[in-house]
Amino acid sequence: MTPPLLRITALTKRFGGFTALDQVDLAVAPGERLGLIGPNGSGKSTLVNCIAGTLRSDAGAIEFKGRDIGREPAFRRVHLGVARTFQLPRPFTSMTVIDNLRIPLLYGGTSVTLDSGRATAEAMFILEQVGLAARADAMSGGLTQVDMRKLELARAIAAKPALLICDEAMAGLSGSEVDDILALLFGMKERGVAVVMIEHVMRAVMKFSERIAVLVAGRKIADGDPKSIVDTSEVVAAYLGE
Repeated sequence: MTPPLLRITALTKRFGGFTALDQVDLAVAPGERLGLIGPNGSGKSTLVNCIAGTLRSDAGAIEFKGRDIGREPAFRRVHLGVARTFQLPRPFTSMTVIDNLRIPLLYGGTSVTLDSGRATAEAMFILEQVGLAARADAMSGGLTQVDMRKLELARAIAAKPALLICDEAMAGLSGSEVDDILALLFGMKERGVAVVMIEHVMRAVMKFSERIAVLVAGRKIADGDPKSIVDTSEVVAAYLGE
């Protein structure tokens, strides 16, 4: 049996007297598409931040490729193959679209170091994949909302991750724009990249996910195939009330 790419064991995070994560267990297989859902305040973003290294957990373990990364800094986790997007895209707004990709290609990710010419060529290739090649020389601060989301994903792709954590990339988008982002995420699967999707757009979660895990009040209450999860009484109660 193939070992998990990511294994989280009894992960706990507190903020003062508030427990944001309470002994959460979670595993992600290589190349798996996992949906992570839960009401607002359930601990999803805290979990993402602990995996990515922007927060330190108080207890429990995070293993990636069989290695304990719980005390590794965020940049080291990127080098090991963990990439993420943010709920609010964070491009370098004073740079062009293509330069936003050249940065991770030149200085981040798991690949061998590229020279400037190869980095530019690879950046253009990624921009073609996400439909932004025509905007390569545009300033990133002037992009539309959906193009900003595409750039956020493109920057994550440029880091050449084994695991991509996609944090609410579809918030506020139209139906057709959601489909555009889904197509990009399905493309990550084709590259062998595992994707954890944190999302409130349930149509997207159900279409994309091979498995869904549910957090409520910092605890994982369900984990399984999408159909069985949405029919679980605890999950229905968490979203709709008793």
